[in-house]
Amino acid sequence: MRRSCRVLVLAMSVTAAVAAPAAADGPGVGTPTVATLGDSAISGEAGRWAGNTNGSSANVDALGSTAYWDTPSGEAISGCHRSKSAQAHIGGGVNSANLACSGARTYTHGTASGEDFKPGIDFYSEAQGRKGQALALQQYAATRNVKAVVVMIGANNYGFADIVTRCVTNWLTSPSWWKNYCYDDSDISSRFTAARQATETTNVKNALLNVAQAMTNAGYSSSQYTLLAQTYWSPLPRGSGFRYSESGWSRQSVGGCGVWNRDADWANDTVVPAMNNTTRNAATASGLSNVKILDLQTSLNGRRLCENTVGLLEEKGVASWTSAGAVDKTEWVSQVRTVTTLLPPYQLQEGSHASYWGQQAMRNCLRQAYNGGAVRGGNCVRSANGLNAQGEPVMLLQ
Repeated sequence: MRRSCRVLVLAMSVTAAVAAPAAADGPGVGTPTVATLGDSAISGEAGRWAGNTNGSSANVDALGSTAYWDTPSGEAISGCHRSKSAQAHIGGGVNSANLACSGARTYTHGTASGEDFKPGIDFYSEAQGRKGQALALQQYAATRNVKAVVVMIGANNYGFADIVTRCVTNWLTSPSWWKNYCYDDSDISSRFTAARQATETTNVKNALLNVAQAMTNAGYSSSQYTLLAQTYWSPLPRGSGFRYSESGWSRQSVGGCGVWNRDADWANDTVVPAMNNTTRNAATASGLSNVKILDLQTSLNGRRLCENTVGLLEEKGVASWTSAGAVDKTEWVSQVRTVTTLLPPYQLQEGSHASYWGQQAMRNCLRQAYNGGAVRGGNCVRSANGLNAQGEPVMLLQ
């Protein structure tokens, strides 16, 4: 009888073990996941195009017409341009969520009728289901095992698109013997005063705190994930590094980079450092114990738009983005296309953004930062020519 009871209890235990449902994913449980939040620089804007050409767009079309679809039938939010080449998707058994949106600021905007909705890193919510990125993260993370949250935000607070537009317009409308610069236009220079930078640092700090609050609300402790505050890359070389002269029209009509040398120097010396110091200082000011910096400021150097170390496909004798060596001979930043060159399938908002190779380079950087789950920060730079086993440019996280 005792033996029969033991057999019965054992059988019941085995049955219970088999029948018990698997634990659901959640904080610290299940497949590890990376989530990215922010603006166009991290959403994957321009990620469709691998290099630049003034010939057939098919020669640089790496992803096709569905490049920005993040649902089976289109974009969840029109214009967010969450491309399939975006850095979030590091693979290797790690899931990913790209919650970023092209045009995003630290706060949600475009909520009025007729405006393009741009979710900020906040808890905005409305009946139509539109929500801020912090709220989206909170809801997503509650049933996932999010190990790293990457945030890249602040450029649109400074009006990055307006700056690019003004600089190109000033180049197009002034001769080389009477240059009209954008850096000294009062409405442009006023964006980078010490007071303005302090304001934007506070805004980015609050965005990081919103991310931390979202993760707390989702059930995470600070030790269960790392927050990576990511800096911006430089899209243009300094003036001395352009391959097109300031005289004539080729800098824009051929290269798609109509900016005076002095404005290009200003962009590298003032604009990019200001945005990145905002990120670094905001991370420090947040007081968060689990925040690290992923620095990409020089990650595209040598492969930037109109840089004299690379060229258009036709300038380098490259037939297609798939040609051998194309990644090392062509640009990783998309051309700024004006009226005469802005033809479908190109889109205006793609200009001056890291394109397919640039997005893949950042993905390599993020994979190294993820570090098998032991997330770390660092400075990511190009380290060699060619591609790695994942088909990405070879990068090094220092």
